[in-house]
Amino acid sequence: MLDKVLIYSRLPKSLTQRFSDRFDLLDTGGKPAHEVFPAGEVAQVRALITAGGTPLGAAEMDRLPALGAIICYGTGYDGVDLKAAAARNIAVGHSPGANAAAVADVAVMLMLASTRRLVVADAYVRNGGWATSKPSPLMKPPPSLSGCKVGVYGMGEIGRKIAARVAAFETEVGYFSRTRYDDLPYQYLPSLDALAEWCTVLMIAVRASAETTHVVNAELLKKLGPEGHVVNISRGSVIDEQALLAALKDGAIAGAGLDVFETEPHAPDELTSLPNVVVTPHIGGNTRESHVAMQACVVANLTAFFAGKPLPYQVR
Repeated sequence: MLDKVLIYSRLPKSLTQRFSDRFDLLDTGGKPAHEVFPAGEVAQVRALITAGGTPLGAAEMDRLPALGAIICYGTGYDGVDLKAAAARNIAVGHSPGANAAAVADVAVMLMLASTRRLVVADAYVRNGGWATSKPSPLMKPPPSLSGCKVGVYGMGEIGRKIAARVAAFETEVGYFSRTRYDDLPYQYLPSLDALAEWCTVLMIAVRASAETTHVVNAELLKKLGPEGHVVNISRGSVIDEQALLAALKDGAIAGAGLDVFETEPHAPDELTSLPNVVVTPHIGGNTRESHVAMQACVVANLTAFFAGKPLPYQVR
Protein backbone atom coordinates (compact mmCIF):
# COMPACT_ATOMS: atom_id res chain seq x y z
CA MET A 1 0.00 0.00 0.00
CA LEU A 2 1.31 3.46 -0.93
CA ASP A 3 2.22 5.90 1.83
CA LYS A 4 -0.22 8.78 2.27
CA VAL A 5 1.04 12.26 1.46
CA LEU A 6 -1.04 15.39 1.97
CA ILE A 7 -0.87 18.12 -0.71
CA TYR A 8 -1.18 21.07 1.65
CA SER A 9 -0.93 24.02 -0.76
CA ARG A 10 -2.92 24.60 -3.89
CA LEU A 11 -0.67 23.11 -6.57
CA PRO A 12 -1.58 22.37 -10.21
CA LYS A 13 -2.18 18.67 -10.78
CA SER A 14 0.35 18.79 -13.61
CA LEU A 15 3.03 19.43 -10.98
CA THR A 16 1.91 16.66 -8.62
CA GLN A 17 1.24 13.92 -11.18
CA ARG A 18 4.74 12.55 -10.77
CA PHE A 19 4.15 12.04 -7.05
CA SER A 20 0.92 10.07 -7.53
CA ASP A 21 2.88 7.19 -9.05
CA ARG A 22 4.77 6.70 -5.78
CA PHE A 23 2.45 7.98 -3.06
CA ASP A 24 -1.22 8.05 -2.14
CA LEU A 25 -1.96 11.76 -2.50
CA LEU A 26 -4.59 13.57 -0.47
CA ASP A 27 -5.02 16.83 -2.36
CA THR A 28 -6.70 19.56 -0.32
CA GLY A 29 -6.86 22.03 -3.19
CA GLY A 30 -5.43 24.58 -0.81
CA LYS A 31 -8.24 24.14 1.72
CA PRO A 32 -7.75 23.05 5.36
CA ALA A 33 -7.27 19.28 5.37
CA HIS A 34 -9.91 18.68 8.06
CA GLU A 35 -12.51 20.33 5.81
CA VAL A 36 -11.76 18.04 2.89
CA PHE A 37 -10.92 14.64 4.36
CA PRO A 38 -12.26 12.59 7.27
CA ALA A 39 -10.54 13.21 10.61
CA GLY A 40 -9.38 9.60 10.81
CA GLU A 41 -7.64 9.82 7.45
CA VAL A 42 -6.00 13.15 8.27
CA ALA A 43 -4.75 11.74 11.56
CA GLN A 44 -2.74 9.12 9.64
CA VAL A 45 -0.85 11.61 7.48
CA ARG A 46 2.87 11.42 8.15
CA ALA A 47 4.15 13.72 5.38
CA LEU A 48 2.91 16.67 3.38
CA ILE A 49 3.98 18.71 0.37
CA THR A 50 3.62 22.48 0.49
CA ALA A 51 4.65 25.57 -1.43
CA GLY A 52 7.36 27.25 0.61
CA GLY A 53 5.54 30.56 0.91
CA THR A 54 2.25 29.08 2.15
CA PRO A 55 1.77 29.80 5.87
CA LEU A 56 2.14 26.60 7.88
CA GLY A 57 2.26 27.21 11.62
CA ALA A 58 1.97 25.28 14.86
CA ALA A 59 -1.84 25.19 14.83
CA GLU A 60 -1.95 23.60 11.38
CA MET A 61 0.76 21.11 12.34
CA ASP A 62 -1.18 20.14 15.46
CA ARG A 63 -4.13 19.11 13.29
CA LEU A 64 -1.82 16.41 11.90
CA PRO A 65 -0.77 14.39 14.96
CA ALA A 66 1.29 11.84 12.97
CA LEU A 67 3.10 14.42 10.86
CA GLY A 68 6.83 13.77 10.61
CA ALA A 69 7.91 15.54 7.42
CA ILE A 70 7.09 18.82 5.69
CA ILE A 71 8.43 18.86 2.14
CA CYS A 72 8.52 22.22 0.37
CA TYR A 73 8.10 22.26 -3.39
CA GLY A 74 10.86 24.65 -4.38
CA THR A 75 13.79 26.23 -2.62
CA GLY A 76 11.78 28.52 -0.30
CA TYR A 77 10.48 27.56 3.13
CA ASP A 78 9.63 30.94 4.61
CA GLY A 79 5.99 30.01 5.22
CA VAL A 80 6.92 27.12 7.52
CA ASP A 81 7.25 27.77 11.26
CA LEU A 82 10.60 26.06 11.70
CA LYS A 83 10.56 26.41 15.48
CA ALA A 84 7.16 24.73 15.70
CA ALA A 85 8.36 21.96 13.41
CA ALA A 86 11.50 21.42 15.49
CA ALA A 87 9.44 21.29 18.68
CA ARG A 88 7.42 18.45 17.15
CA ASN A 89 10.55 16.82 15.70
CA ILE A 90 9.15 17.30 12.20
CA ALA A 91 11.78 17.26 9.46
CA VAL A 92 11.53 20.05 6.87
CA GLY A 93 12.86 19.53 3.37
CA HIS A 94 13.11 21.66 0.23
CA SER A 95 14.69 21.75 -3.23
CA PRO A 96 17.85 23.84 -2.88
CA GLY A 97 19.22 25.20 -6.12
CA ALA A 98 16.81 23.23 -8.29
CA ASN A 99 15.42 26.33 -9.98
CA ALA A 100 18.37 28.67 -9.48
CA ALA A 101 19.29 28.99 -13.15
CA ALA A 102 15.72 29.72 -14.22
CA VAL A 103 15.24 32.35 -11.52
CA ALA A 104 18.55 34.00 -12.40
CA ASP A 105 17.46 34.18 -16.04
CA VAL A 106 14.27 36.01 -15.07
CA ALA A 107 16.26 38.38 -12.86
CA VAL A 108 18.41 39.36 -15.83
CA MET A 109 15.33 39.62 -18.05
CA LEU A 110 13.73 42.04 -15.58
CA MET A 111 16.96 44.02 -15.26
CA LEU A 112 17.18 44.49 -19.01
CA ALA A 113 13.47 45.27 -19.33
CA SER A 114 13.65 47.88 -16.57
CA THR A 115 16.91 49.58 -17.52
CA ARG A 116 16.11 49.64 -21.25
CA ARG A 117 12.46 50.63 -20.64
CA LEU A 118 10.90 47.70 -22.46
CA VAL A 119 7.35 48.46 -21.32
CA VAL A 120 7.59 52.07 -22.54
CA ALA A 121 9.23 51.07 -25.83
CA ASP A 122 6.62 48.37 -26.46
CA ALA A 123 3.78 50.82 -25.86
CA TYR A 124 5.47 53.43 -28.07
CA VAL A 125 5.31 51.03 -31.01
CA ARG A 126 1.82 49.68 -30.27
CA ASN A 127 0.15 53.07 -29.79
CA GLY A 128 1.58 54.51 -33.01
CA GLY A 129 4.01 56.93 -31.37
CA TRP A 130 7.00 55.56 -33.25
CA ALA A 131 5.24 55.57 -36.64
CA THR A 132 4.19 59.20 -36.22
CA SER A 133 7.49 60.31 -34.64
CA LYS A 134 5.54 61.50 -31.62
CA PRO A 135 7.90 63.03 -29.03
CA SER A 136 8.08 61.04 -25.81
CA PRO A 137 10.13 62.08 -22.78
CA LEU A 138 9.99 58.45 -21.62
CA MET A 139 11.96 57.43 -24.72
CA LYS A 140 15.04 59.48 -23.90
CA PRO A 141 18.29 57.42 -24.05
CA PRO A 142 18.96 55.53 -20.81
CA PRO A 143 22.44 54.89 -19.38
CA SER A 144 24.29 51.90 -20.80
CA LEU A 145 24.67 48.69 -18.85
CA SER A 146 28.33 48.53 -19.81
CA GLY A 147 30.21 49.80 -16.78
CA CYS A 148 27.02 49.86 -14.69
CA LYS A 149 27.35 48.77 -11.04
CA VAL A 150 25.06 45.85 -10.21
CA GLY A 151 24.61 44.94 -6.56
CA VAL A 152 23.40 41.47 -5.59
CA TYR A 153 21.73 41.18 -2.20
CA GLY A 154 22.06 37.54 -1.14
CA MET A 155 24.76 35.26 -2.50
CA GLY A 156 23.22 31.80 -2.42
CA GLU A 157 22.79 29.60 -5.48
CA ILE A 158 20.52 32.11 -7.20
CA GLY A 159 22.65 35.13 -6.28
CA ARG A 160 25.75 33.47 -7.67
CA LYS A 161 24.06 32.69 -10.96
CA ILE A 162 22.72 36.23 -11.23
CA ALA A 163 26.20 37.65 -10.60
CA ALA A 164 27.75 35.43 -13.27
CA ARG A 165 25.11 36.42 -15.79
CA VAL A 166 25.22 40.18 -15.24
CA ALA A 167 29.03 40.15 -15.31
CA ALA A 168 28.74 39.07 -18.96
CA PHE A 169 27.16 42.45 -19.70
CA GLU A 170 30.46 44.15 -18.81
CA THR A 171 29.06 45.43 -15.53
CA GLU A 172 30.81 45.84 -12.21
CA VAL A 173 29.36 43.36 -9.72
CA GLY A 174 29.22 43.78 -5.97
CA TYR A 175 27.31 41.90 -3.30
CA PHE A 176 26.25 41.81 0.30
CA SER A 177 25.28 38.69 2.21
CA ARG A 178 25.66 37.34 5.73
CA THR A 179 28.80 35.55 4.57
CA ARG A 180 31.75 36.95 2.67
CA TYR A 181 33.02 34.41 0.12
CA ASP A 182 36.72 34.42 -0.69
CA ASP A 183 36.13 32.31 -3.79
CA LEU A 184 34.05 34.98 -5.55
CA PRO A 185 35.62 37.56 -7.88
CA TYR A 186 33.04 40.22 -7.00
CA GLN A 187 33.40 43.19 -4.65
CA TYR A 188 31.99 42.61 -1.17
CA LEU A 189 30.15 45.49 0.50
CA PRO A 190 29.92 45.48 4.32
CA SER A 191 26.17 46.24 4.55
CA LEU A 192 23.01 46.47 2.49
CA ASP A 193 23.11 50.26 2.87
CA ALA A 194 26.64 50.32 1.50
CA LEU A 195 25.58 48.09 -1.40
CA ALA A 196 22.66 50.38 -2.27
CA GLU A 197 24.90 53.47 -2.19
CA TRP A 198 27.46 51.74 -4.42
CA CYS A 199 25.22 50.23 -7.10
CA THR A 200 22.82 51.47 -9.75
CA VAL A 201 20.88 48.20 -10.08
CA LEU A 202 19.97 46.31 -6.91
CA MET A 203 19.16 42.63 -7.46
CA ILE A 204 17.31 41.07 -4.52
CA ALA A 205 18.09 37.38 -4.11
CA VAL A 206 17.93 36.99 -0.33
CA ARG A 207 15.75 34.51 1.57
CA ALA A 208 12.59 35.88 3.14
CA SER A 209 12.65 36.03 6.92
CA ALA A 210 11.66 38.28 9.79
CA GLU A 211 15.06 39.97 9.42
CA THR A 212 14.55 40.81 5.75
CA THR A 213 10.90 41.94 5.90
CA HIS A 214 10.70 45.47 4.41
CA VAL A 215 14.48 45.78 4.65
CA VAL A 216 14.31 47.55 1.28
CA ASN A 217 12.54 50.66 2.54
CA ALA A 218 12.26 54.32 1.56
CA GLU A 219 15.63 55.23 3.00
CA LEU A 220 17.39 52.41 1.18
CA LEU A 221 15.68 53.19 -2.13
CA LYS A 222 16.88 56.79 -1.93
CA LYS A 223 20.44 55.51 -1.76
CA LEU A 224 20.02 53.98 -5.23
CA GLY A 225 19.43 57.44 -6.68
CA PRO A 226 17.29 58.76 -9.55
CA GLU A 227 18.96 56.48 -12.11
CA GLY A 228 18.68 53.42 -9.88
CA HIS A 229 16.67 50.27 -10.50
CA VAL A 230 15.57 47.48 -8.17
CA VAL A 231 14.84 43.92 -9.27
CA ASN A 232 13.14 41.44 -6.93
CA ILE A 233 12.94 37.70 -7.63
CA SER A 234 13.03 36.50 -4.00
CA ARG A 235 9.91 37.30 -1.96
CA GLY A 236 7.65 40.34 -2.04
CA SER A 237 7.99 40.83 1.71
CA VAL A 238 11.59 42.06 1.30
CA ILE A 239 10.42 45.36 -0.24
CA ASP A 240 8.13 47.88 1.42
CA GLU A 241 5.71 48.20 -1.52
CA GLN A 242 4.32 51.56 -0.42
CA ALA A 243 7.83 52.97 -0.17
CA LEU A 244 8.64 51.52 -3.60
CA LEU A 245 5.49 53.04 -5.08
CA ALA A 246 6.39 56.46 -3.72
CA ALA A 247 10.00 56.20 -4.95
CA LEU A 248 8.86 55.28 -8.45
CA LYS A 249 6.25 58.04 -8.62
CA ASP A 250 8.46 60.87 -7.35
CA GLY A 251 11.57 59.86 -9.30
CA ALA A 252 13.65 58.78 -6.32
CA ILE A 253 14.54 55.74 -8.47
CA ALA A 254 14.20 55.16 -12.20
CA GLY A 255 12.48 51.79 -12.34
CA ALA A 256 11.73 48.37 -10.95
CA GLY A 257 11.42 44.80 -12.20
CA LEU A 258 9.23 42.61 -9.99
CA ASP A 259 8.47 38.90 -10.17
CA VAL A 260 7.13 38.74 -6.59
CA PHE A 261 4.74 40.77 -4.46
CA GLU A 262 3.72 41.09 -0.83
CA THR A 263 0.23 39.65 -1.33
CA GLU A 264 0.20 37.22 -4.22
CA PRO A 265 -1.47 36.88 -6.65
CA HIS A 266 -2.72 40.43 -6.04
CA ALA A 267 -0.19 42.99 -7.26
CA PRO A 268 -1.23 46.54 -6.32
CA ASP A 269 -3.01 48.25 -9.22
CA GLU A 270 -1.32 51.57 -8.47
CA LEU A 271 2.07 49.89 -8.77
CA THR A 272 1.39 47.88 -11.92
CA SER A 273 -0.06 50.90 -13.71
CA LEU A 274 3.25 52.77 -13.62
CA PRO A 275 5.22 52.85 -16.90
CA ASN A 276 8.55 52.44 -15.11
CA VAL A 277 7.63 49.07 -13.59
CA VAL A 278 8.00 45.68 -15.26
CA VAL A 279 6.01 42.88 -13.65
CA THR A 280 5.76 39.11 -14.06
CA PRO A 281 3.53 36.63 -12.13
CA HIS A 282 6.15 34.86 -9.96
CA ILE A 283 7.46 32.83 -12.89
CA GLY A 284 11.14 32.83 -11.88
CA GLY A 285 11.42 29.08 -11.41
CA ASN A 286 8.72 28.13 -13.89
CA THR A 287 10.56 26.13 -16.54
CA ARG A 288 10.09 22.47 -17.41
CA GLU A 289 13.62 21.66 -16.33
CA SER A 290 13.20 23.43 -12.99
CA HIS A 291 10.01 21.56 -12.19
CA VAL A 292 11.62 18.23 -13.05
CA ALA A 293 14.52 19.06 -10.72
CA MET A 294 12.24 20.26 -7.90
CA GLN A 295 10.04 17.19 -8.21
CA ALA A 296 13.11 14.97 -8.02
CA CYS A 297 14.07 16.63 -4.73
CA VAL A 298 10.54 16.16 -3.37
CA VAL A 299 10.53 12.48 -4.31
CA ALA A 300 13.99 11.96 -2.83
CA ASN A 301 12.97 13.64 0.44
CA LEU A 302 9.73 11.67 0.76
CA THR A 303 11.36 8.36 -0.20
CA ALA A 304 14.05 8.84 2.42
CA PHE A 305 11.53 9.84 5.10
CA PHE A 306 9.30 6.83 4.59
CA ALA A 307 12.40 4.60 4.60
CA GLY A 308 13.38 6.01 7.99
CA LYS A 309 16.41 7.85 6.63
CA PRO A 310 17.48 11.52 6.95
CA LEU A 311 16.13 13.85 4.29
CA PRO A 312 18.77 14.41 1.60
CA TYR A 313 17.61 18.01 1.17
CA GLN A 314 16.74 18.99 4.71
CA VAL A 315 16.44 22.58 5.88
CA ARG A 316 19.08 23.19 8.54
